[in-house]
Amino acid sequence: MPRASPLPWSPWGRSGVKALVTVGVFVTTLWNLRCFLNPSKASGEDFKHMEPLVVLVWEWPSKQVPNISGDVCHELYNITGCQLTTKQQLLHQAKVVVFPHTRLQPGQDRLPKEKPPGQNWVWVSLESPSNSRALGEWNQTFNWVMTYRQDSDIFIPYGKLVAKQSATVNIPTKTNLVSWVISNYHRTQKRAEVYKNLSRYLHVNVYGKANKKPLCNDCLLQITSKSKFYLAFENSIHRDYITEKLWRNSLLAGTVPVVLGPPRANYEKFIPADSFIHVDDFSSLEELATFLKTMNFSRYQQFFAWQRRFSVKLYTDWRERICTICTAYPHLPHGHLYPDLQSWFNS
Repeated sequence: MPRASPLPWSPWGRSGVKALVTVGVFVTTLWNLRCFLNPSKASGEDFKHMEPLVVLVWEWPSKQVPNISGDVCHELYNITGCQLTTKQQLLHQAKVVVFPHTRLQPGQDRLPKEKPPGQNWVWVSLESPSNSRALGEWNQTFNWVMTYRQDSDIFIPYGKLVAKQSATVNIPTKTNLVSWVISNYHRTQKRAEVYKNLSRYLHVNVYGKANKKPLCNDCLLQITSKSKFYLAFENSIHRDYITEKLWRNSLLAGTVPVVLGPPRANYEKFIPADSFIHVDDFSSLEELATFLKTMNFSRYQQFFAWQRRFSVKLYTDWRERICTICTAYPHLPHGHLYPDLQSWFNS
């Protein structure tokens, strides 16, 4: 039977090895103590992570710029390590620069003259492709996109359903059948055609600038809540393009949305299947009208089952939308450029 090989001989001996380990522990302790007492001397990379992420909004999306001083993301939305600014002189300090499409003009003369290394530019839009012009001007310009599309780098929906504690259902008192609020009416739009044909079979209470019955912000929900159904018709048909017409004018108001937009399956990614009526569910608008007019109260109540589990959250503050960039930042692809912005948005 072969003999086991002896352990390698060490010139230090056992006592030497112990002494070496003791010295190593002592040196490590001193180094950690140095970093604790002198944090400014610690690793520059670690210190960088402690600095807030500076997000420069090149031009604010709305006409009025709200207060974004101080740690507004943390104070309002509990998002830490995020600093918003509109001061263009801070360009070289910003890790992210935001460009709302509504503020972009054809030609790149209003963009920064240079792009600091490691900086990422974000294209932001809540409009549909049908209402977004000159996208071809911005090829190979933006690293990330921030839109209502779920496949955006930074997803900013118009609203969403959030879980709630109480299982209560609130259906406001109804005094009429159908209402619609419309500001910009164009005969060539699909929604104009559907409304015109639907109104042959039932009466629709129409409000808004297009019908010379404008509603104040505080009045809109009071008006639409009195209707059993609301025409949540989008101005154009595109994937994920589901706006405040559904979230605010209908669901938040406490009325049942009759939707015209992307296919039913697309809506069901955002809201329960039994919470809305889709125009495409019917073979004709006459059939839809009959369904609305003859619905009994028991059937009507079923459309509000979602209220037992959810409530509506609206996204109306651009500060909240911009702050979400900081939450998404660590997970975004850095250095990537959109070669053809228009092709992506129209896909």
